[in-house]
Amino acid sequence: MPRFVFSTKNYFSDNFVSRFISLVLIASAATNLNASNAVANETSTAETSVKTKTATSKSLKTSNVTSVTVFAAGDIADCRKKTAADTMAAKTANIIEAGLAADSKALAISLGDNTYPVGNPEEFTKCYEPTWGRFKARTLPSPGNHDYDMPAAQGYYNYFGELAGPEKRGYYSSKVGQWQIISLNSNIEGAQMQAQLHWLKDELSNKHQTRCTLAFWHHPAFSSGGHGNNAVMQAAWKLLAEAKADIVLAGHDHDYERFAPLNADGLIDQKNGIRSFVVGTGGAKLTPMFFPKVITEVRDNSTAGVLKLTLHDKNYEWEFIPVDGSGFTDKGAGACH
Repeated sequence: MPRFVFSTKNYFSDNFVSRFISLVLIASAATNLNASNAVANETSTAETSVKTKTATSKSLKTSNVTSVTVFAAGDIADCRKKTAADTMAAKTANIIEAGLAADSKALAISLGDNTYPVGNPEEFTKCYEPTWGRFKARTLPSPGNHDYDMPAAQGYYNYFGELAGPEKRGYYSSKVGQWQIISLNSNIEGAQMQAQLHWLKDELSNKHQTRCTLAFWHHPAFSSGGHGNNAVMQAAWKLLAEAKADIVLAGHDHDYERFAPLNADGLIDQKNGIRSFVVGTGGAKLTPMFFPKVITEVRDNSTAGVLKLTLHDKNYEWEFIPVDGSGFTDKGAGACH
């Protein structure tokens, strides 16, 4: 039986509530969930205290092979009310910068909405560059809807250049260690989306001799945050699930949520399902969540931070690292299919 901690700390903010207030009042917007799914075969434990809330899943033995670490979050740089140095993006950047300094092979992943409010060049120069831009050369980026508030996401593509993939299409694939890492564009539709799906199918059928697959984009296929599920990425999710991909990361909702492994239809499948995370905690203001879904294992909307993934040859570990070293965190491990 899931346990809930109720709070109204982040729920009455800006224009978000005006859009969802009726649902927020009904739902009482449960903010922090540390739970084990009743149908899961995997053992998870959650401990809650006044100062720290931690969720821990069953750990797996790590092979003695070369590993690669990535640090991921989305919804990042917002300097409308503060200077770059005083933003939460600066704090999440400090976590990543320290991790990259300690490991020359480590990388950062941006899960979209890199700047606010509209992703123009000035926002990238004055807000993103002094924070997450400090490790731009070691970043695997993806675009979000706020990046596309500029026509054709010009600010995003001009800033990241070749790092954003070829032809300003917003999707690309990389081999990192023994992992295939795929960045997708969740902001396109029609013929552009069909071309992306065709490309994705080809990439998954030619896995470049890698055992494990991680994909990331901005709009989550599944979420109990304010925006909810996003149908635009369901077709991509199905292709990834059918190929037995291992991890999917997304942002968009300004919260953290970890789901049970899910199959192509979004049903729990502990053996072959994709482990997915929403990590919209990169620096923008955190926002309300509604009732948790049956597939939700852990969630929180009170703590900014980044997700650290250690990608081994046949398995992986995750850890949510909060800013300032306190507050909610989440740790666990899984095996590649």
